[in-house]
Amino acid sequence: MASKLLFRQLFEARSFTYTYLLGCTKTRHALVIDPVIETVERDASLVRELGLDLKYVINTHIHADHHFRFYLKKLVGRADLLVKHADLIRWGNGLELEVRETPGHTNGCVTFVCHSNQMAFTGDALLIRGCGRTDFQHGNARTLYRSVHSQIFTLPSDYLIYPAHDYAGRMVSSVWEEKKFNPRLTKSEEEFAAIMEKLGLPYPKQIEKSEPANLLCGIAELMDDELRRKVFGEKKQ
Repeated sequence: MASKLLFRQLFEARSFTYTYLLGCTKTRHALVIDPVIETVERDASLVRELGLDLKYVINTHIHADHHFRFYLKKLVGRADLLVKHADLIRWGNGLELEVRETPGHTNGCVTFVCHSNQMAFTGDALLIRGCGRTDFQHGNARTLYRSVHSQIFTLPSDYLIYPAHDYAGRMVSSVWEEKKFNPRLTKSEEEFAAIMEKLGLPYPKQIEKSEPANLLCGIAELMDDELRRKVFGEKKQ
């Protein structure tokens, strides 16, 4: 039988981003989903305060609005791992997250499902009464529509939805709510594609440095000199 889950939902106000801390109450092993550079010290302090041993730091997708992992890795000293569809991320005493590929917002989006606690961490694929944009980072509206309907809306209706962002102060939804009330994803695929094409949103301010940095997992050693200067502010030698 799995241990009880210690769960914290944390918020970063500038990018309206949620970070999630999941810990095992028995072993004190923990993981963090979608941390943000502006609050990484806060999150690391909470991990220490709760007496947790941070095993994994994981992304739901390549973030265009924040970049972070290199800094948190310096604090916890862990190696990088790549995951694929149907993988299980195990930690603690019987706790696990199922990896479900949900591309469309970006082509590397995944949803993490904790079946023992009926939770789905959907990143930007599925937001509360919305979804992530599909007009950059190799996004595709039809792909996103099919991902959500095949990988998230097929979960039991009482599973809770925890997104990467919310801009209206909402913290959690459910599969049932989004299947019934989401104004975009309750439409047909054709209607959804038309809606997404007409959004006309501005590009995120940090996309030029955050996207390539996240593609390299924030590892400075893998970056060329120009990208390293953009991300870390290093000066030319």
